[in-house]
Amino acid sequence: MPIIDNAVYVDGVRTKDPGSLDETYELLRDMHGMAWIGLYRPSAHELRSVADEFDLHHLAVEDALSGHQRAKLERYGDTLFIVLRPARYIDSEERVEFGELHLFIGPGFVVTVRHAESPNLGAVRHRLEANRDLLKLGPDAVMYAILDQVIDEYNPVLGGLENDIDEIETQLFSGDSTVAKRIYDLIGEVIEVQRAVHPLAPMMESLLRGAEKYGVELEVQRGLRDVLDHVLQIIGRVDTMRDNLQNALTVQSTLATQESNREMQRLAEASLDQAEASRQLSETSLKQGEEVKKVSAWAAILFAPSLITGVYGMNFDNMPELHWDFGYPMAIGAMLLVSTILFLVFKRNRWM
Repeated sequence: MPIIDNAVYVDGVRTKDPGSLDETYELLRDMHGMAWIGLYRPSAHELRSVADEFDLHHLAVEDALSGHQRAKLERYGDTLFIVLRPARYIDSEERVEFGELHLFIGPGFVVTVRHAESPNLGAVRHRLEANRDLLKLGPDAVMYAILDQVIDEYNPVLGGLENDIDEIETQLFSGDSTVAKRIYDLIGEVIEVQRAVHPLAPMMESLLRGAEKYGVELEVQRGLRDVLDHVLQIIGRVDTMRDNLQNALTVQSTLATQESNREMQRLAEASLDQAEASRQLSETSLKQGEEVKKVSAWAAILFAPSLITGVYGMNFDNMPELHWDFGYPMAIGAMLLVSTILFLVFKRNRWM
């Protein structure tokens, strides 16, 4: 149902629970109290009805209908228009979910337009209804209580993010390859939280500056100052988280570079070892080649006398120079001559 809760309060006491917006308007005019209307994703017709009754500015109404607004505070005459970005931490998914809340605060009325599950405005209403002294201070007290609730709901969000950052510090030095992506995801969430909370400080300061001018009760002013203190604390925590994540990203990049350098060094050492092995193999092959040359040369030198000896050792009767007196010296000389020529040739070609 678009209308979550709808009541008229007189002197801090809930009087009746009207069944429709039209009935609320009638009661408010008759009883001269304060109407607190809580809407959840209302239709254009429902929001236009409220706007017409309380004379809400059309630009603020358009913002409330379209949603997707940044956190801001705007004043249209006696009416305040406040946009808040509440958040909640979903532990099972380890992520932050952001909502959007629009407040119209004016003389005798509070209209809340919620576009997400958070914040828990029902808890705010019950707490105020139990504190008549605060609720009878009017719409400003309701505004303070809602702001306080939204700010308080940031604490578990920051606690969840801080736990995630602590886990990242463990992952950094465990060699987890997914840590870089998780750091980037967390930086994105922290930036979103910063966008939600950073505008709150100037908003609270603006409310406090105009408190005297617009007759805000002293007790409400004290509450707003307390909310401002909480806002500044939250901003400090969020900024620290972003710095820690940036440092973690730098450390991760350094560790990745070191690991890459070590891998390159291992590859270079392996290449050097391979080159040294290739060099030794080449030297061995060269030595083997030289030895083969020497062996081949001596084999050729020894082959020539063996050939001559083999030819003249065949003992045929009709061989030339077989019965010649100089045949033996000639054969010996031929062997020496051929061997010497071969030796000189191989020596010149560095085979020996």
